Amino acid sequence: MDITVYRPGELTAADRAAWAHVQSQAVAMGSPQLGNPFLSPGFTFAVAHHHRGVRVAVVREEGEPVAFFPFQRSAAGVGRAIGLGLSDCQGLVHRPGFQWDARELLRACGLAVWEFDHLVEGQKPFEEGATGTYASPVMDVEHGYEAYLGHLRSHSPKFVRTTLAKERKLGRDVGEVRYVHDERDVGALRTLMGWKSAQYRRTGRSDRFARPWIVDLVEHLFHTREESFSGLLSVLYAGDRPIAAHFGMRTPAVLACWFPAYDPQFSKYSPGLVLHLRMAEGAAADGVAHLDLGRGHKEYKESLKTRDLTVSEGWVTRPHPVALGHRARRAPVRALRNAVTAHPVLREPADRFLKRVGRLRAGAR
Repeated sequence: MDITVYRPGELTAADRAAWAHVQSQAVAMGSPQLGNPFLSPGFTFAVAHHHRGVRVAVVREEGEPVAFFPFQRSAAGVGRAIGLGLSDCQGLVHRPGFQWDARELLRACGLAVWEFDHLVEGQKPFEEGATGTYASPVMDVEHGYEAYLGHLRSHSPKFVRTTLAKERKLGRDVGEVRYVHDERDVGALRTLMGWKSAQYRRTGRSDRFARPWIVDLVEHLFHTREESFSGLLSVLYAGDRPIAAHFGMRTPAVLACWFPAYDPQFSKYSPGLVLHLRMAEGAAADGVAHLDLGRGHKEYKESLKTRDLTVSEGWVTRPHPVALGHRARRAPVRALRNAVTAHPVLREPADRFLKRVGRLRAGAR
């Protein structure tokens, strides 16, 4: 393989255009999983703007780029997927039929190990290092919103009936319900981040928006508007008041759902579910094939999904002491987390405990 590693700023406009073309070509040729926004050059460039150590390996055949591998690298040679911990889709973007050797790729990138937690399906050279596979639910809207809603009605009629009734009640009680699929008001984005930050604290989770670089990254993506990639803020209003919002990213084929939140004052109306149905309608009108809800068991995802994709976590390694040390340090943490999240008998008490911690935090302020 002819592999060259670049800093993102060293990639030319032609390189970026080739990356987007390879991504769209893969989608057109039956690999829709490669159309995810987290695999786009736009996401990699945004992360590089706010985080150190971002690199892109470009694989060429006969001088033409056939694959792009974005990653983050430490000085010791530990590699991580771009945005590990934030990204819901990871891997190598390649032309249909391209094959590669994982260890040869790592060697060219100067990596002893490459860690992933949302590896896209079909990456066999990397999948050999997977330690587990997990469902990642999606909402299919390729055939239009009415077809999607029809699917939900046939599988979960009570869910659809109840959610639409709550939307009508929200309109009667609060004011006319209005949805903006592509909201350009940065103030609405900051409202969303405030809601999400409060939700993290309330449920005992780590507050991502307490990290300035993540706030800056989201605002950077909000202002990113490219033909093949953009940030997307969607807002549900009632009586001109924002009730729920979501920020994610989209390519022509996929809307990646990322940060949904709502004003808890209106929780009885299930505004998050209403918002997601409106997002499905807006995405279908834009020609999107599916909304990717991301890995993780959540009741709302089970209600909204039409099917599951599969993502993997693990690491690929070369024989190297750095790889052995990294894996020995990370494996027990992953095993414990996955054991808790995989089993309701463990997950539900853990959720209750985290919410109790959140209440204690709130009371301490």
